[in-house]
Amino acid sequence: MGVAKSLFFFILAGLFEIGGGYLVWIWLREGKAIWFGLIGAIILALYGVIPTLQPANFGRVYAAYGGIFIVLSIFWGWKVDDVVPDKFDLIGGLLALLGVLIIMYYPRS
Repeated sequence: MGVAKSLFFFILAGLFEIGGGYLVWIWLREGKAIWFGLIGAIILALYGVIPTLQPANFGRVYAAYGGIFIVLSIFWGWKVDDVVPDKFDLIGGLLALLGVLIIMYYPRS
């Protein structure tokens, strides 16, 4: 599997996890209709399937996914909740992405 396809699956999984969690969040925290929570739960279940499309083992995929999740969460907070990331958010996100690249894509013998 190519790096671009693998990164696509990481980003898709992240959007499903954050989006599903956000729907449950606004249902419970902001009093939205139960449908928000139910749709969020379905999206979260689908999120659980997407990482299985990665070529690596479970531990490696989920360790690397953590870095993708960090960056997507910062981006979500910025674009959805209007919380502009500061330089420490950006530095931390960059370090997390570096970790993803090392964990998933560094050549191994």
